[in-house]
Amino acid sequence: MKTRLLFLPLCLVLAHAPAWAGAQKEEALSANVASAMSRSVSDVNAPRLVFDDARQGRAWLAEMSARLQKRIPDPWVRERLLTAIQYESTRAGLDPQLVLGLIQVESGFNKYAISGAGARGLMQVMPFWTRHIGTPQHNLFDLSTNLRYGCTILRHYLDVEHGNLYRALGRYNGSLGKPEYPNLVMGAWKARWHWEMPAALRTASLP
Repeated sequence: MKTRLLFLPLCLVLAHAPAWAGAQKEEALSANVASAMSRSVSDVNAPRLVFDDARQGRAWLAEMSARLQKRIPDPWVRERLLTAIQYESTRAGLDPQLVLGLIQVESGFNKYAISGAGARGLMQVMPFWTRHIGTPQHNLFDLSTNLRYGCTILRHYLDVEHGNLYRALGRYNGSLGKPEYPNLVMGAWKARWHWEMPAALRTASLP
């Protein structure tokens, strides 16, 4: 409990720290796309680890928690965040390791980060998205809400770009066609967050 209380003031101190993020471009969405994205961000469920076997989830959480410890010292806060990241990423059909790399680049895991363009939170979501696919009541500084929006938006851009991750990341950052941002995210993904399930656990759920 003492550690948790020490962590919260640190978040407040960092609340207005600048983020690296650019600015997602506000653009028209078709009615079908907007409706599908709206359903996604409005479908609220309690985050949970999504693995075929509970042992796989425990192994992933332990490894990611160790890697994130220096940035987020409080184990309760750290594991809550990682659980939400894994859940929302998987729900959107994204690799959680990629999303971890994106968050590292976008906000440095500061849930209160604000970019010069006004993007907010862990995944640096632009406020206009609440008008297009959400409601004004959605708080983009809320951990789960921000992750749900960010993963839904990245999934949308991947679909727009027919699975081309490099271009989808450029759209996400508002820097389509420029190499710096996609290279940073993919570099963080591969260098810091890449993870392969131990061979002993790959068949853990098999009869």
